[in-house]
Amino acid sequence: MNIVAFLGAIELGLIFGLIALAIFLSFRVLDFPDLTVDGSFPLGAAVAATMIVAGYDPYFATFAAIFAGGMAGLVTAFLNLRFKILNLLASILTMIALYSINLRIMGRPNVAIITEPTILTPFEDLGLRAIYLKPLVAGVIAIIVALLVARFLNSDYGLAMRATGANQKMSRAQGINTARTTYVGMALSNALVGLAGAIFAQMNGFADITIGTGTIVVGLAALIAGEALFPARGMLMAVFACLIGSVLYRIAIAFALNADSIGLQASDLNLVTAVLVTAALVLPGSKNPLKRLLSKGGSK
Repeated sequence: MNIVAFLGAIELGLIFGLIALAIFLSFRVLDFPDLTVDGSFPLGAAVAATMIVAGYDPYFATFAAIFAGGMAGLVTAFLNLRFKILNLLASILTMIALYSINLRIMGRPNVAIITEPTILTPFEDLGLRAIYLKPLVAGVIAIIVALLVARFLNSDYGLAMRATGANQKMSRAQGINTARTTYVGMALSNALVGLAGAIFAQMNGFADITIGTGTIVVGLAALIAGEALFPARGMLMAVFACLIGSVLYRIAIAFALNADSIGLQASDLNLVTAVLVTAALVLPGSKNPLKRLLSKGGSK
């Protein structure tokens, strides 16, 4: 594997690390299985790319993508809490609706922004080549976001959110507004996905309607890898485990795809990811955040 593929894997790993953080918030903290990310990821990319092409500042477009992702999460939470639709089904409905919404936003299946200014533009004067600049910027953003998420989850409101995911009845008995914390948690989770989509579009020069396919599986693979390799010894470590797991997962995938002896092709990525996640779920004695959630869901 050459240096370009290696740095590209780190860049993708850091971007998808934000998605792993989002899945950590929904699955691990809130106990809310959420498939909205398959729609909110291309939503963030679509909003950012469309606004940049229209002449808006890239940073303003990125914040708009974050807001759009948060609104998608609120819709999923609203369907679940207001209309009592099963959380998994509510997220699927939102994901399906977002496919058409994303097409409406872009006006076509994809938008190119290769020649447009992006969040990378102000840093191009540093003299770094793009292959080094992209993972550096992605790393700074991912670390800042991870620190903010860890700080939030260790705050009083974050503790209330964690309590909501652990035991809603007990949380309500302690005076916690579990509906409100669920709304905030889902909005925050999908806002992170929207941010990831915006960064992905600007670093790769395009937004496409299909980039969200399999996002949830990739995020879960990164989350499981992080949990397995770095058992949580505090919220800060749990949060950074998501980023590290995502980067290591992407490096492993890049190595496999570039190893001629294995015979894998780029089209095999989702298959390999699905196999890895399935193995993590079924292997005896393996530890991952989904087993607890699935066992809890089956007992309800």
